[in-house]
Amino acid sequence: MLTPAFDLSQDSDFLTVAIRLPYARVSEFDVYFEGVDFKFYAKPYFLRLTLPGRIVENGSEQGSYDADKGIFTIRLPKETPGQHFEGLNMLTSLLAPRKSRTAKPLVEEIGASEVSEEVEDDDEEFDWEIEQTPYEEVSESALSPQCYYGFGNLRSGVFQRLQDELSEVIDIKNPDFTPAAERRQKRLAAELAKFDPDHYLADFFENEAVEQILKYSPWWNHTYSKMMASLENSQEQESHAVLVSFSEEEKYQLRKFVNKSYLLDKRAHRQVYYSLIDILLAYCYEIRVTEGERNVESAWNIRKLSPTLCWFETWTNVHEILVAFGRRVLCYPLYRHFKLVTKAHRDTVKILQLGESAVLKCLLDIHKIFQENDPAYILNDLYISDYCVWIQKAKSKKLSTLAKALEEASLTKGQLGLELEELEAAALLVQEEETAGKAAYSASTQTLGSSPEASDSEASESELESESESDSTASSGTEDSASEHKELSGSLCMPVTSLQGPFLQASSALVGDGVACTHTTSQRKSQAVARASGACGPLIEELGEQLRTTLQVSQPEDATAGSHSSMQDSEEVTDAE
Repeated sequence: MLTPAFDLSQDSDFLTVAIRLPYARVSEFDVYFEGVDFKFYAKPYFLRLTLPGRIVENGSEQGSYDADKGIFTIRLPKETPGQHFEGLNMLTSLLAPRKSRTAKPLVEEIGASEVSEEVEDDDEEFDWEIEQTPYEEVSESALSPQCYYGFGNLRSGVFQRLQDELSEVIDIKNPDFTPAAERRQKRLAAELAKFDPDHYLADFFENEAVEQILKYSPWWNHTYSKMMASLENSQEQESHAVLVSFSEEEKYQLRKFVNKSYLLDKRAHRQVYYSLIDILLAYCYEIRVTEGERNVESAWNIRKLSPTLCWFETWTNVHEILVAFGRRVLCYPLYRHFKLVTKAHRDTVKILQLGESAVLKCLLDIHKIFQENDPAYILNDLYISDYCVWIQKAKSKKLSTLAKALEEASLTKGQLGLELEELEAAALLVQEEETAGKAAYSASTQTLGSSPEASDSEASESELESESESDSTASSGTEDSASEHKELSGSLCMPVTSLQGPFLQASSALVGDGVACTHTTSQRKSQAVARASGACGPLIEELGEQLRTTLQVSQPEDATAGSHSSMQDSEEVTDAE
């Protein structure tokens, strides 16, 4: 017999069962319903459901068949009109026969009431903040060499048969013989060895990608907003029926699960809830950093960030779960920022507050991610498949108290044991020093850049002054030579006595001006005298020779002496004439 695809919905008075029968002979079918039992048969399909509420046959039931879609729809009246049936989307639990919904212990006390025990267990309040006594693994390992892990710590000896794939799935070595206390010690040591301060500081200062990830809104944010709005409008029952919906693929997953019951003691029951928080935290981080788009690293991220899946860790309170998750977020994945830890914390609270349907939807997604990853499918067999079946029977009241305990728990950087605050303070101090150094360097560069300009301007000014002085000197020399040449030209036919004074005065002035100017001026004057000598006779030639000898001196003293001798010679010549 084949189990057909089906879907359940309800209104205030009727329960509607839609059954998809693509290859059935609808001309021959049987339907049976009474109380909480519903059975449908149409060859080759058979469907048996255990309903969460009672239905009744009163003549108002209806049935129809859509030949195009192959869907058979049956409307069944509720025994109590207006009653709301919880868990209609928990398909795996609905497929279970009624007699197997509760697992009976092999040994039980005679006269004990099974119903009363079940009610008492459901109504029992969990004090999630109570500090549990650490479990003594030494005595247990002495009595039994194998250690337990998996859902509710019900499995052991699994990895003795899977040694080849062990290292690709979990971090712990030889988990079948490693007690819980030793697992935790090794986990903490591995996290300390893996923590990279440079990677953390890089994400701390260059957090543009992290800020973009924090802006992403996963599907549960919208559903949570709808739930809060419905609570304000006092429509709690009606809203719970439509808050979380499952796709056809998810419904197919639910139908494939084998329904079973779990015999858990109080300690194991608590561990199941604690490990659920740990798994959901890792899943929320994965969904946020990938923005809902799974990739090849999704399975690695979830199992690496969950100590439950990676180290088979056990827990005693909610706070230590947050600490372990925070440490692993800052040690292993690509984005290592404390804000991602707090964001995953808030997301997990919202999922738990939405109830078992939202939790189941997340678990189904994790199951699919692990199923598509070759080594990670082992974790489905150890944890996720059992969680998908168990959560469908979990009580909403316990999930609410668990969500409240997780919401009240707080986490700071100092509690992670990685010295994050000291590391950030030191990095900020170094950054301030580098900023101050860069500012000083830029100021010195500006000062050095301005001083050459000033020196260049001063140099240019001095060059301009020197050029102006040289120009004035040259112009004055030219004027002197022109005036002297004029005087010489005008006195060519004058007596010799009138020629002595100008030449002697000119020689004295030239000696006082310096050697270079004297030499240049003397050459100009001697050339003028040479030109005039052709017209004035031998006397002028003799005077020119004496004047040329007098002016070509190298030292001022010699020039003075030469000027006096020339004066004496000129006087002697005058007397002789």
